Amino acid sequence: MPSWDRTKGTPEPISALNRILELDNQEPLVDLREHCPSIRIARESAIPFARLTVAKMAERAAQRLPAGVYLGLAEAWRPFQRQQRIYEFMMKSAQEAWPNRGHRSLRRTVCRWVAPTDQKAPPGHCTGAALDVWLLDEKNEQIDVWSPFQERFHAAPTYTLGLTEQALVNRMMLVETMLAEGFSNCRDEWWHYSYGDAGWAVRIGAKECFYGLIELGLHHYEEQEKASIEAGKSRTNPFKGG
Repeated sequence: MPSWDRTKGTPEPISALNRILELDNQEPLVDLREHCPSIRIARESAIPFARLTVAKMAERAAQRLPAGVYLGLAEAWRPFQRQQRIYEFMMKSAQEAWPNRGHRSLRRTVCRWVAPTDQKAPPGHCTGAALDVWLLDEKNEQIDVWSPFQERFHAAPTYTLGLTEQALVNRMMLVETMLAEGFSNCRDEWWHYSYGDAGWAVRIGAKECFYGLIELGLHHYEEQEKASIEAGKSRTNPFKGG
């Protein structure tokens, strides 16, 4: 039995991402706390910066949600070194979970969940084009979009089969809200949306993208980076269901 509906969404293999022509329009990163008053910061480690157009779209998406439901920011722009740190953690986790698998096989698994840093196409989060978002309630608690599954990866694909009726309603509320504002969704991760990066281009069938790698001074995110590093110390192996 399939675990998710593969007829929905668009595959985005690395080879397709690398074929996208990058024509960065030099749009700046902006502080989402200033440009998106309707969005709540869901993680202490989230660096609240994104490209200006992405910020405007996210604010409109947040305003679409019904009363009592909020768009929570789990991740936005990500420094390259954080991306590399996450990739290395995931590879180590995969090696521990499947010690008998070869590197090529492990890499395919890891690259499904985190973009590698050694390819022509930069990771979406490092371009300021991608947002990881949750639905939050009045108390800033996550609204359920995964039941009856407990393991994050078991229900990660956007079109996971077997969700409870309410979890499915909640999940589709998030999906439809983000898509309505022009974001595209990574079908492997219900929380990941982007606009203007290589992933977005592949999903919509475009040959070009207009956001590439972009840097931000450490003074803008030093506290969030410390929080990310600290959280990483207690992070359990996701492939073992910890």
